[in-house]
Amino acid sequence: MKKIVVLNDADNVATSLEALDAGAQVTLTLGGEVLTFNVTDAVPFGHKIAIRAMAAGDEVTKYGEIIGKASCDVSVGQWVHTHNVESARARGDLSASP
Repeated sequence: MKKIVVLNDADNVATSLEALDAGAQVTLTLGGEVLTFNVTDAVPFGHKIAIRAMAAGDEVTKYGEIIGKASCDVSVGQWVHTHNVESARARGDLSASP
C-alpha cells in the first residue's frame, strides 16, 4: 500500500497518505528511480515528509509549486511543517513594494 504521494518529479516533499511512525520504511518511484528511506520523525496523516535533503534557505516544492523555504537543514525522511519551513504562500509582506 502507498504511504505517501508525490505528484511532480521536481518535488522535494511528499504528502503522507497515513500517519507514519518514526522508523517506518517508505519506498517510492521518482523520475524512474526507486527511492527507499526510513521516516525519522512521526508524520501525521496529510502532512509533508522530505524526500530529498534540503539546506536552510532551499525552496520547498510540493505538487510542482514552491510553497516555502527551509528554515533549517532538513534530512530525507524528516517531517516537514512550520517548525522547519517558512511559508511563501499568502505572504503579503513578501509582495513587491508599490
